[in-house]
Amino acid sequence: QVQLVESGGGLVQPGGSLRLSCVGSGFIFRAATMNWYRQAPGKEREFAASIPPAGGSTKYADSVKGRFTISRDNVRNTVSLQMNSLKPEDTAVYYCNFVGYGGQGYWGQGTQVTVSS
Repeated sequence: QVQLVESGGGLVQPGGSLRLSCVGSGFIFRAATMNWYRQAPGKEREFAASIPPAGGSTKYADSVKGRFTISRDNVRNTVSLQMNSLKPEDTAVYYCNFVGYGGQGYWGQGTQVTVSS
């Protein structure tokens, strides 16, 4: 049974930092490109960042580039998102994701990030 469990969300002031983590189980984590998406209130879910199986060529949405860093630990089956210089517009539920064989997408339950003074 595939599971993705996110943690690390919370309330932070503008300019602050948070580190999100996602632990995967039930699949070959080290073989999966892992992604972070986010969904702000009243908006569509959008891509934030991705990292290939061995790390290296990460990708970011323009809105987070230079502020967010995605990383992974294939021993601990964990993908992380370090978020710095947070802005109110970063407020969203953040989801961990990967696409399995056959194109099926798997999602975690999400973790809430609120950026507010």
